[in-house]
Amino acid sequence: MNNILFFGDSLTAGYGLGNVHDESFPALIGQKIKAAELDYIIINAGLSGDTSSGGLARLDYWLSQPVKVFILELGINDILRGIPPSRTFANLDLIVKKVKAKYPEVKLALMGMEIPSFIPGAFAAEFRAIFRRLAESHDMVFVPFFLEGVAGLAHLNMKDGLHPSAEGYRIIAEKTWPVLKKIL
Repeated sequence: MNNILFFGDSLTAGYGLGNVHDESFPALIGQKIKAAELDYIIINAGLSGDTSSGGLARLDYWLSQPVKVFILELGINDILRGIPPSRTFANLDLIVKKVKAKYPEVKLALMGMEIPSFIPGAFAAEFRAIFRRLAESHDMVFVPFFLEGVAGLAHLNMKDGLHPSAEGYRIIAEKTWPVLKKIL
């Protein structure tokens, strides 16, 4: 069984979309996988509002079934809640270590995040660095900014300005697919 586990927060879950099963990031990548005639099953383990510590707490449940590819998208809610970047890194690092311990042959991908421009200085720089550091230390396929080309563009986001619309997710899927296809 070739399961791809998309593990993240509202950006993985597809918060606010009319049809999560067709419009979310995992669903769109699943459509591309099917079109490429690759044999994978998509599992959307996104949970709106989740933090890195919340992800760590619920990880074992999702690892109870075989995982061939693990795609991690977590951390932005940590920064919005004031969790220190060092704690976010430690939680994400432990998530990846647990996945690798359970499934040593797993292929890994990390969706990096940037933070809103209203958060200044060293804190912002430290947060940005955790994703590259994590990807390098675990030899993960890496997308530096998951929301690139969508963040901050009103016509590609919901009214909250934080979550992509269906059109926004199509752009994200187009930008991330070449990177993800490499590990499939």
